[in-house]
Amino acid sequence: MSTPINIFHIADIHIGMENYGRIDAASGLNSRVLDFLRRFRQAIDIAIEQEADICIFAGDAYKNQRPTPTFQREFARRIKYLSDHDIPCVLLVGNHDMATADRAASSLDIFGVFGLKGIIVADREKVHQITCRRGQQLQVATLPYPQRGRLLAHSDIKNKLIEEVDTKLGQILGENIADLANQVSENPDVPAVLAAHVSVSEAKQGSEQSVMIGRDVVIMRSLIADSTWDYVALGHIHKHQELNNGQHPPIVYPGSIERIDFGEEKERKGFVMATVERGKADWKFIPVSARPFVTIRIDVTKEDDPMQVILNELKEHPLSQAIVRLIIKATEEQETLLDDKPIRKALNGASYIASIVRDIDRLQRHRFGNISTEELSPAEALKLYFDTKGMPVNQQDELLSYATAIFEEGDGT
Repeated sequence: MSTPINIFHIADIHIGMENYGRIDAASGLNSRVLDFLRRFRQAIDIAIEQEADICIFAGDAYKNQRPTPTFQREFARRIKYLSDHDIPCVLLVGNHDMATADRAASSLDIFGVFGLKGIIVADREKVHQITCRRGQQLQVATLPYPQRGRLLAHSDIKNKLIEEVDTKLGQILGENIADLANQVSENPDVPAVLAAHVSVSEAKQGSEQSVMIGRDVVIMRSLIADSTWDYVALGHIHKHQELNNGQHPPIVYPGSIERIDFGEEKERKGFVMATVERGKADWKFIPVSARPFVTIRIDVTKEDDPMQVILNELKEHPLSQAIVRLIIKATEEQETLLDDKPIRKALNGASYIASIVRDIDRLQRHRFGNISTEELSPAEALKLYFDTKGMPVNQQDELLSYATAIFEEGDGT
């Protein structure tokens, strides 16, 4: 009887994210960069403790395609740590890792020349036969981020509509996945994993859309919901989720290991440990201590002493080491009573104050010249907005044509 394989599945580390951070005096690095590096090391330590046999890193090591030497060094240290513990690692090339030009090296290619034991850089559709830490055999089929130019290089797409190009690309991806499945089927007794850095239909998006490079490609879940695979290890979408409704094989996004912005405020962050055998897989999500993001909304519109209410409310929120944004809803008369200085002092325990927003409920009418905004149609209001921004007339006309169609659809006309 074969020994089950413990898979350490992690993705979307995005080393280099610096939003809501400041320079750390001890290291010289941005505090948010340190957050991402610490979470990666925390995940590795937990995986080693839980006797991981292989690591599948499902893409996006860095914030962008040209990481600094410092970021490359810090990522390399952690990959070497896995190698030093005899844990082979498949490094899948994601959209943030891929080369910026044809035939150029990706940010992960350098690991292919280091000679580190068990480190595989996966930049092509390929089936890798891997010997895991305890000698178990595993097939890992790799599907890096679909690069349109490479996949469509030999296709006749000249003068094709975008929809036709997308259809052709989907057809090519389907053929590539089917070919990978056929290859692993030649060794039916060896467990098989599909590792892919893609957007899958039915997946719930996180904040990846805000950091995405280029136009995304979506593949149908049915293409990978195939019993040929014992586990499908995905990367690219930051929200942790399983897409096969508990059926075999599990189709899992581990999500990212740190929060990027307030769009991920409520999301759990971590990685996945999966135990795989031929025809069977169990998995569990393991959270890490990601930096908390906290939004505080305070409505003082009916309060006689708005500042005291705000300061009292702030005492009720756990802010230690959090990245905080504060939204204060107040009346126009109360606006002059709001003082940021004591508010910032009350937020001293936070790691970073992202913003203090005053949402003022203004009762008086605001006018453009002699025109009341309440008397304008949506299209007229939008035109006035464009004028105040100094937008060129031709660009205004184009945007207004789209907006008018939306307004008419909303009215049912």
